[in-house]
Amino acid sequence: MRRIDVRLVAGLSVIALVAVGAAGCGGQQGGAAKDDASSDVTCEVTKETRVGIATGNATGVYYVVGNALAGQLSGATGGKLTGTAAETGASVQNVEQLVSGQYDVAFSLFDTAVNAVQGKGSFTAPQPVEALARIYDNYTQVVVRNDSGIGSVADMRGKRISTGSPKSGTEVIANRLLEAAGLDPAKDIKAQRLDLAKTVEGVKDGSIDGFFWSGGLPTGGLTDLFTTTGDKVKFIDIAPLLPKMAELSPAYQAGTIGRDAYRTAADTPTIVVPNVLLVRKDLDANVACAITRTVFDKRDALTQANAAAKGISLETARKTEPVPLHRGATKALQDLGAR
Repeated sequence: MRRIDVRLVAGLSVIALVAVGAAGCGGQQGGAAKDDASSDVTCEVTKETRVGIATGNATGVYYVVGNALAGQLSGATGGKLTGTAAETGASVQNVEQLVSGQYDVAFSLFDTAVNAVQGKGSFTAPQPVEALARIYDNYTQVVVRNDSGIGSVADMRGKRISTGSPKSGTEVIANRLLEAAGLDPAKDIKAQRLDLAKTVEGVKDGSIDGFFWSGGLPTGGLTDLFTTTGDKVKFIDIAPLLPKMAELSPAYQAGTIGRDAYRTAADTPTIVVPNVLLVRKDLDANVACAITRTVFDKRDALTQANAAAKGISLETARKTEPVPLHRGATKALQDLGAR
């Protein structure tokens, strides 16, 4: 029996689990089996199965919603399917660790997912991943200190800017925005590749002038920042960069950070990117189906964890092209009446 060591996070503590890679070992809880493409998809998980879910920074929405999803799987499957959410660096790292077998499900920004299946950007070859569904949108949130002198991305030249965790979707978007503004991310800013918690602390103590963050609304780390610093920080409008970003990918769309999200004085135009849940192509179809059904059947519970989950909708669930839907997800979404 093959065994895989997986580093998973529950709450804020790190625990080590041994996930059994083959599901054919009766009576033992383990990872999902590989898909038998010739079998019918019933959405029934008949053997005890544990899945690891790759999320993102602990103060971000991926982590909160991922933990909520993990907590709903058992009840939705009669105790057969259980999940544990892990804190990670987010999108790019999630795809890499999903493909390597460290996790079974991964949150990802849509632009990163497209790069993965096309073998572009951070990926040197097409990756064997498919989607369970498109879920809520991520908002690109660019925050600066009021005393930084930054009014646009172009003004970041020579400034101390956090571009997000290494190999995160935030870092991908940050670098693209900097380039769209005519800056070289490697030379024209003092890049700080930090997770959100360290970034927020840096802005508070003045060691960071500004940062990029791609996440749902509201994101806990930003709520903390705006609550504790008052008028010392502000959002900047990046909407003028949308035409250049849209040339790179249709995933980039216009959006607005409403004033109610963080109790700011005004709405802020921005750029949004959809999120998708990814799995390996060979994930057992019934497991994929069960997870997909849980996302939509338990949307209210996910929304209680974070309001961003309100954006999970059957209206957009199937809109993942060019990232193909997993056949288990296709069955679930058909049964749920997704368009």
